[in-house]
Amino acid sequence: MIPIKPISATQITSKESGSNGSINISDVPAMVQHNYLSPGGLSLQSLPPLSLYIHFPWCVKKCPYCDFNSHEVKNQFDENAYLSAVRADLEAALPMIWGRKIYTIFIGGGTPSLMSAAGLDRLLSDVRTLLPIDSAAEITMEANPGTFEAEKFKQYSRSGVNRLSIGIQSFNSAHLSALGRIHNGDEAQRAIAIAQDNFENFNLDLMFALPSQTLTESISDLDIALRFKPNHLSLYHLTLEPNTYFAKFPPAIPDDDLSAEMQEQIQARMAEAGYDHYEVSAFARPGKASRHNLNYWNFGDYLGIGAGAHSKLSFPHRIIRQVRHKQPKMYMEAAALGNPIQDSREIPKDELAFEFMLNALRLNQGFDTALFFERTGLLINSIESALNLAEGRGLLLRDHVKIQPTELGRRFLNDLQQLFL
Repeated sequence: MIPIKPISATQITSKESGSNGSINISDVPAMVQHNYLSPGGLSLQSLPPLSLYIHFPWCVKKCPYCDFNSHEVKNQFDENAYLSAVRADLEAALPMIWGRKIYTIFIGGGTPSLMSAAGLDRLLSDVRTLLPIDSAAEITMEANPGTFEAEKFKQYSRSGVNRLSIGIQSFNSAHLSALGRIHNGDEAQRAIAIAQDNFENFNLDLMFALPSQTLTESISDLDIALRFKPNHLSLYHLTLEPNTYFAKFPPAIPDDDLSAEMQEQIQARMAEAGYDHYEVSAFARPGKASRHNLNYWNFGDYLGIGAGAHSKLSFPHRIIRQVRHKQPKMYMEAAALGNPIQDSREIPKDELAFEFMLNALRLNQGFDTALFFERTGLLINSIESALNLAEGRGLLLRDHVKIQPTELGRRFLNDLQQLFL
């Protein structure tokens, strides 16, 4: 973390800022000083760790359940033009994160593995040129099994990607077809084999409660995944998100009782296999939790660049959120003009507690009470009534050191989170 002196001082102290350990305020552009470093409603004693998210917005085909900012590649996209826009976006954002080190990088989408090996190498070279990257940084890239080429992924690894997140979803070809995926079960297993040859650390995404899926089929998917010994598994219940094809034309999916039985058996199977269930949908071998996602859940900071990317950035007296333009063409045009941000807002002080709890309560082991003050600038007693209510309903446990959702709280997480709204 970066400790901060009051803004009226001549410097912001930073262990990560350079040879003399500080950033001179006069070096920070006037716009940033005026908008973000001026006195405000908060008084943060330190800034949280900073992550970088890079969005790649194109897919071969839009999945019917997907509500992410992704666009089908109907014509060959201009990779170099998009990478130039991303660099311009990052350059424009630099004053916002002056002197701060990046601890994790996540390249998501869309389907980032549509990028050429040369394109990915250019992207990471630009990032290294412009930002101080921690020597032990976790650098994750999402990949679709339908885009795996052994030589290309070998080059991805050489360029610096040290963790893959592979969107398997299922090993059952019929279920994959129902989900609109571009790969089949055999291609899913081939993709994992290529990942094993080139990366020591990889995550597999699986979904359950799929259209017409049985309990036996959901456990079979999990058992196949476990045979590959991934360090991390993300296991998601299929949800019919608004503004998706499935929301408009809902498929027949398992009922609540069958879905709950699938979830219970999946959790038991993962515990038996030695995985830690550390977050609502995430399981990891000891020491292999996603550091990037943990920074999100602990209300850390992240700079999001690329079409539709979101940022959350802390300053001594305020915390802000930003969103980039979603449509790739509009984003590239705006980035070229130096203004890729579509919306920017300061999080009101009375919304910070909810924002923090919305993230931190996803962690099964909960969080240290000191973290609440550290990340929001608010005293824990400011949410005392909501904590008492949640504790009285059996949704969380707490003492002077830690706050943790109970099993009931994890089952009714939305209800628990809403108490802090």
